[in-house]
Amino acid sequence: MNDATEIALPGGNVGGAVRVGDTVRRPTGPWTPAVHGLLNHLAAAGLPGVPRVLGFDDRGREILDYLPGEAYCEQVPDEVLEDAMRWLAEYHRVVASYRPSGLLVWRTSQGELGPDEIVCMHDFGYYNWIGDESGFSGVIDWDMAGPGVPLDDIAFTAWNTVPLAVPLDPAYQARRLRLMAAAYGGGLTALQILKGAPGRARRSARVIRAGQLAGDPGMLNLAKVGEPENSLTRSAALERRIPEIAAHL
Repeated sequence: MNDATEIALPGGNVGGAVRVGDTVRRPTGPWTPAVHGLLNHLAAAGLPGVPRVLGFDDRGREILDYLPGEAYCEQVPDEVLEDAMRWLAEYHRVVASYRPSGLLVWRTSQGELGPDEIVCMHDFGYYNWIGDESGFSGVIDWDMAGPGVPLDDIAFTAWNTVPLAVPLDPAYQARRLRLMAAAYGGGLTALQILKGAPGRARRSARVIRAGQLAGDPGMLNLAKVGEPENSLTRSAALERRIPEIAAHL
């Protein structure tokens, strides 16, 4: 298909994805082989809601299958947040068996997985969730994947999708945190998620700043929306609000 058939896909601040028929074309980077290895593992394991790798086009862009549905907006309904957390728990279970050997280059790091690490999605916010008439159905934009621990993904979700990044009614935020913990299961508590969120936001800020200094176009795009300064300011504000939110847990 030629460029006339390309449809720019909305959403996100990193940008560059277009739809061509039933496929998505996206720019690649040094991290692409590692991400494709991850996606291929998930496909082989039968995890639903993950784009499958189909190769590269004549412009060097990766080709992924298109996940039908619509991306979510802020303040996703409770039932969507619950479904997403159940999906994340299953992802963490499936990916725990993925132990790629050797030094891998990810977008935000390079090296081998530590003994207590898994490959986290690292961008599990509402804006990367796809839904259809039956509810939450998939996850897109895996370029930020890389080593981490499960709480990294969970706290990132809380930061963006409770959301803890902005000051809202603490009772409401506490309720959403309890909902997240219950849906994820495994003994995770709402307080653990809450306490992990500021540090996870600071990690995002470090990653964005490092990418900007390295000239990563996607990270440079985030400067247009005030990053990483916004994350640092908001994480400090959340630290001050933690006791107020925790009082409702």
